[in-house]
Amino acid sequence: MRTEQLYSIFKESTGITTDSRQVKEGQVFFALWGGNHNGNEYAADALAKGASWVVVDDPAFETGNAILVDDCLLELQALALHHRRKLNISVIAITGSNGKTTTKELLAAVLSKKYRVHYTRGNLNNHIGVPLTILSAASDTQMMIIELGANHIGEIRTLCSIARPDYGIITNISPAHIEGFGSFEGVVKAKTELFEFLKSVNGVALYNDRNPLLAERIFRILNRAVPFSDPSGTELNIEIVPSDLNLKLLASFMHRTYNITTNLFGRYNIENVRAAIAVGLFFEVDMQSIVEAIESYQPSNNRSEVRKTESNTLICDSYNANPASMLLAIESFMLLKAKKKVLILGDMLEMGEKSEEEHMKILARLESYEKAEILLVGPVFGRAERGKDYKFFLDVNSLADYLKDQPITGAAVLLKGSRGIGLEKVYSLL
Repeated sequence: MRTEQLYSIFKESTGITTDSRQVKEGQVFFALWGGNHNGNEYAADALAKGASWVVVDDPAFETGNAILVDDCLLELQALALHHRRKLNISVIAITGSNGKTTTKELLAAVLSKKYRVHYTRGNLNNHIGVPLTILSAASDTQMMIIELGANHIGEIRTLCSIARPDYGIITNISPAHIEGFGSFEGVVKAKTELFEFLKSVNGVALYNDRNPLLAERIFRILNRAVPFSDPSGTELNIEIVPSDLNLKLLASFMHRTYNITTNLFGRYNIENVRAAIAVGLFFEVDMQSIVEAIESYQPSNNRSEVRKTESNTLICDSYNANPASMLLAIESFMLLKAKKKVLILGDMLEMGEKSEEEHMKILARLESYEKAEILLVGPVFGRAERGKDYKFFLDVNSLADYLKDQPITGAAVLLKGSRGIGLEKVYSLL
């Protein structure tokens, strides 16, 4: 079946799903293959639960209301591209080693003050998530924000060919998930594929001109680039105001100053806020509305979240971790005025052959801080620790057992680690 015909079916449906367990009445189910399963096997179940059609790529599962294609994933991506071309809207793509999700969320809050915005929900930022995000955009959408994730060179290029962004932001580039890229230069090459695509469509990059690497690389690739410090022809200056738990900023724009109190923890989040403010101004959102959007944004999903429990104040930043984000979180945490500080740090995953070396660098940095209890979780930290006087736990279950026997009270607690470590499982024990 041609994509145009499938698109007609899609337009008559209630949406797309790839999860037979979550099928809603009238949806089209795409039977994708996974690492351990053949999605075609769930096609009949999806129809029984109310799917209007199922898309399969195995003839053995072709039944009534089944559409047979050569490859379900490629057809899903083709359908998303077809829908993207039908939408007469601006698309902003965001990628980077750190901060892309927080920047996306802040930017969505800002742009929603003026436009009907559709944006990536959760972590749907890969070869499946990006098509699903595009296909869930309503017909009255005015602006779309797409988060692009990558684990290897070429992935951003592929995602751009589906989302076809007009504008792009790279939050930063650091040695994150280096295992799939081979080297730091591989990370740079992968992330700047967004700039390469924008060049091909005469698009515009908005960039952090305080970041020397981005400022240097961007003009090697394309000419249409707008710095965060001057997004609308008038200088924008944003600085940190000394505070304890929540990030506070002073913004100067058009001969006025704005005091901004965010709900974000960590001085490093200034760059995410700068991006949201600058892009908002570029798209002509008034500054007062931007400030209101930034101040009302509540972080979630274990990203720079501040949670106050009956026993402690938690800094929950355990959705992801790499050397740059880990160091920044530690540095901001150690500036707190709390009398008792506890760091619970989990392994940084997907670091490749430099994994142990990078974990040892984190431990070396920790040595410069006094009066902080340090709990390390994961086998890599275990190998890197090498006799240092820290509490070590092989996994989060061992940590949970310890916290049940030795409860922590009256402390500020930083929880930082890769999602695969699962530090969120001990929040209830703190």
